[in-house]
Amino acid sequence: MDISTQEQPLSRLDSAFSNFLTQRSSIDSKQEPVLEALLAKLSFEQSQGHSCIKLNASEKKLIVDSGLISDNEIAPLKLEDDRLYLYRYWSYENRLAEQIKALLTSKTPSHNSESLINRYFIELIDETDWQREAAIKAINQSFTIITGGPGTGKTTTVVKILALLQELAATNHHSLHIALAAPTGKAAMRLQESIGFSKSALPCSEKIKQQIPETVTTLHRLLGAKPPSPYFKHDSSQPLAYDLVVVDEASMVDLALMSKLVDALKPGSRLILLGDKDQLASVESGAVLADLTTALPLNTVKLKKSHRFKGEIKDLAVAVNSQSFDTAWKLLDQNTQQIGLLADDLISYITQQYSTYLAKVHDKADFKEIYAEFGRFQVLCSNRQGEHGVVEINHKVEASFQQQNAIHISGQWYIGRPIMVMQNNANLQLYNGDIGICLFDKDSERLAVYFLRPDGSVKKVLPSRVPAHETVFAMTIHKSQGSEFDNCLCVLPATINPVLTKELIYTAITRAKTSLKISSSYAVFSQALQQRVERTGGLFEKLANDY
Repeated sequence: MDISTQEQPLSRLDSAFSNFLTQRSSIDSKQEPVLEALLAKLSFEQSQGHSCIKLNASEKKLIVDSGLISDNEIAPLKLEDDRLYLYRYWSYENRLAEQIKALLTSKTPSHNSESLINRYFIELIDETDWQREAAIKAINQSFTIITGGPGTGKTTTVVKILALLQELAATNHHSLHIALAAPTGKAAMRLQESIGFSKSALPCSEKIKQQIPETVTTLHRLLGAKPPSPYFKHDSSQPLAYDLVVVDEASMVDLALMSKLVDALKPGSRLILLGDKDQLASVESGAVLADLTTALPLNTVKLKKSHRFKGEIKDLAVAVNSQSFDTAWKLLDQNTQQIGLLADDLISYITQQYSTYLAKVHDKADFKEIYAEFGRFQVLCSNRQGEHGVVEINHKVEASFQQQNAIHISGQWYIGRPIMVMQNNANLQLYNGDIGICLFDKDSERLAVYFLRPDGSVKKVLPSRVPAHETVFAMTIHKSQGSEFDNCLCVLPATINPVLTKELIYTAITRAKTSLKISSSYAVFSQALQQRVERTGGLFEKLANDY
């Protein structure tokens, strides 16, 4: 089932936008209600992650007659074939397609690299080594996509690729300037940890290892965010200085940000995207990674063998990804140590899981120890609002801890309050998705919010200076992307809604490393697995037609 076909209520912004443009159109007054409804649909679908909407013949004529499009000048709307865009999103999509095409035609130095590749990858006799295949593509192409589920070795593979490329560059007496990036601070920290761990096992000299960076930044920091504007320091007129950019968790990168990233690459540079194409697409418009992998099979390698992600969690993820809801439910119903259905009271179970974390807070343990303990368990909700949503669960968990005297709430802030930043603030170097913990600061003798940065350093911020945020004993599954937790509880609502999709459930499952419990009825779980989102856009067509 494509949930984009389900009717959902329009927002006040959708109605105001459509009314504003309709009043400025040249359409006949009798046609105004039809145009207004069409423009409201465009606004709404864009807010739901679609880059455009498809029009029939009569709708196309209406848009052409409206005077709201232009072939030669910037106009509010853009009509391309049967696709209607807001001009800005057409521009992002078109520019991204053009820049990807330029990457695809960019020449890379030719090397006799087989013996070098054999040093990093053992050639298998009876099966394909997909990691080796990814390395071969990355050496010979300027643009490479490496996709695969958890534990398939995406990071291990890319570290070997970086070493290979540095060794090849050394034959010409130079080294590559490499940038490593991820969409969120949490994803950046995970990649940084993996890079550091993987480097030690490389079959190369210490000099080559030193040329592989371990510092990972967020994409916003890499590009140089210029708040409050949507612009960045680096673009086509002031490109990045790097010879190679690697982006992890690329499924989270929306159309606008990916367009700006590729636009900022200097001529002749390489781009490697890592990600799981089966995860949720970005919160904002587009399904860029999925479109690119489908449109560009010659530039894509899917790693198929899982080295770390095994057992019942993997079996459940496979069943969910294939929409085999009965198989998935039977796996959950077995209630093993790895996976199962939650039988306990929801709030009591959650507070029990966080008890060790609060004990460390009360014992005034080192912040990094407290932070690590908090990250061992996470509640993941499908919805932010409503019954069993993030807001309700966070409120009930806080109330329960208050009743137990485990926390002492006298205002918005209290010792032990975990929060998630919801808004980028480049001046403070805090970004959407960053996790902070409120603790007593001995130096200033007042409360401070502590953040662990991607480079391992600790940042303290006064509570009053923290950007828009919310308590995060529970977070949405969308916000959990790029993170991993030892143990997860996935909470679904009592009734089905359009947010619930197989991609959402798959993403929740693949956040858990050791154990996973799901709180849901069979009816909601099975219906959710039958829903999937197919985002409307033109990126696939613009690339697949030529490649």
